[in-house]
Amino acid sequence: MRIKIAPSLLSADFSRLEEEVKEVERGGADLLHWDVMDGHFVPNLTVGPSVIRCLRDRTDLPFNVHLMIEHPEKYLGRFVEAGGDIVTVHVETCRDLRRTLSSLRRMGAKAGVALNPETPLSSVEGVVEEVDLLLVMTVHPGFGSQRFLKSTLPKLRRAGRLVRERGLDLDLAVDGGISVETAPLAVRAGANLLVAGTAIYGQRDRALAIRRLREAACSTG
Repeated sequence: MRIKIAPSLLSADFSRLEEEVKEVERGGADLLHWDVMDGHFVPNLTVGPSVIRCLRDRTDLPFNVHLMIEHPEKYLGRFVEAGGDIVTVHVETCRDLRRTLSSLRRMGAKAGVALNPETPLSSVEGVVEEVDLLLVMTVHPGFGSQRFLKSTLPKLRRAGRLVRERGLDLDLAVDGGISVETAPLAVRAGANLLVAGTAIYGQRDRALAIRRLREAACSTG
């Protein structure tokens, strides 16, 4: 299983965002993770399509745009046009999840779906064949630098079994509290894509941070 590392720009220095992007690209990141928050679904406000668009031609890394917003179906087109290669919506905010995923694919983007810590895996079992990325939140969304919730590991293990049993070609991602200590727990449970903010952007040497995180994740065997 190939481990992918996705630095979360929520933890980056926005006064030098282009440099922050280029540092992790040179350092071996596989994709970039944008946390889009609306102050309603989660108690925080972050970036919109215009910020993402400004960085799109500054890097070749794929963008995963994580929409922690209400009524995401109204904004899908804007985020795809801004450069979202993968757009991840929350099952908790989608009235018609299958229709939302279909809309993303018609727009030419890959479709992701995220689950909050309390949300059961059963809420997405009927659509996982239509998903390119399944994101299990390992913290309550809204803020960075939170502690990894080990209570989410049983759900992550069930998700891993589901992916294997159905032979699904998707990335099983985790987001929240990922570090060199918790990455092995997530990978052993089945994750192959690690979203990490503070563990990367909280370190002076971003390339070294990415390498150590990948080494820790790959040490599970």
